[in-house]
Amino acid sequence: MQVPLLDLKLQYASIRQECLAVTEKIYESQHFILGPYVEKLEDEVAAYCGTRYAVGVSSGTDALLLSLMAAGIGEGDRVITSPYTFFATAGAIARVGAVPVFVDIEPDTYNICPQKLEAAVRRMDEKTRQSVKAVMPVHLYGQCAEMDPLNALARENNWVVIEDAAQAIGAEYKGQRAGSLGDFGCFSFFPSKNLGGFGDGGIVTTNSDSYCEMLKILRVHGASPKYYHRYIGGNFRLDAIQAAIVSIKLARLDQWTQKRQQNAARYRQLFAEAGIDEIIGCPVEKQDRHIYNQFVISAESKRDALRDFLQAAGVGCEIYYPVCLHMQQCFADLGYAAGQMPEAEAAAARTLAIPVFPELTEDQQAYVVEQIRSFCS
Repeated sequence: MQVPLLDLKLQYASIRQECLAVTEKIYESQHFILGPYVEKLEDEVAAYCGTRYAVGVSSGTDALLLSLMAAGIGEGDRVITSPYTFFATAGAIARVGAVPVFVDIEPDTYNICPQKLEAAVRRMDEKTRQSVKAVMPVHLYGQCAEMDPLNALARENNWVVIEDAAQAIGAEYKGQRAGSLGDFGCFSFFPSKNLGGFGDGGIVTTNSDSYCEMLKILRVHGASPKYYHRYIGGNFRLDAIQAAIVSIKLARLDQWTQKRQQNAARYRQLFAEAGIDEIIGCPVEKQDRHIYNQFVISAESKRDALRDFLQAAGVGCEIYYPVCLHMQQCFADLGYAAGQMPEAEAAAARTLAIPVFPELTEDQQAYVVEQIRSFCS
């Protein structure tokens, strides 16, 4: 049996006619960038996330970059974030001239640890502490970070809170949606996300009038009105086609999320029935609503061998992420060394994502677990 990590063709088959119809309208209009489809999606995402505003942008990475720019984060500023996430998180910080400050993660959720963050701030000298301007928690794999203590620290220190929610649209923390828990919420519409387009795209949510205005100005090269530039922005505009496709998918997102959650629950049952639930660690549901962008298991010291075994058996799987950010060569000048982020480094060595997409069948899941059981025995 072949079980892909993700099969977007099955999803497309269920919305094909709607997609073809709306793209034909856009082709006829020849209005490809921003415009009414983007505005419609902005309204829908703001309502879905429980925020006043949403601003469509060119990618999830640019959502992070634009938020940092709108917040005035720049040269010499420090931004606290997780070392265990996709590179865009720290890359956006570095691109505005700021310095990423890494704080280790919780061993069960893989999200930034508030207690370690508080301890790290206490260890800073006054000059360093004053240079911290923002915190960028990542809602990894579809589960929100522990936001109350992070927000309390942010208020105490006058930090901007920028949620990297690229993997977490619809995730909830104490009754609030990801993207409504900080000053900015940054989402990706990369095709493999739970809510993905037909190319790159993203969106930023906020409740601030001033931040919303700045985001919209900066995404068109800092112009307001057109050709008059008070600021230096960039080309961060969202295409109409991407907005229209994402809008079609948004109407089905909760249904797809429920299927992901059902698949996650079935994996736990199958692992228990196979007698390997004490050997293979499953994701921990710590917050209100985990949307399972990925179902990431823990395989301790034999992770790489398990990956190779599964791939040979036709099971798609992926390591997210094999190298922590503080150990990336491009950040060598920050002075971090192996062993400084023990939980993140341990996660990078033991975790493996297995298929959890909505269209995954029970037979496919049973096959995946049987192959893992075979490996373990």
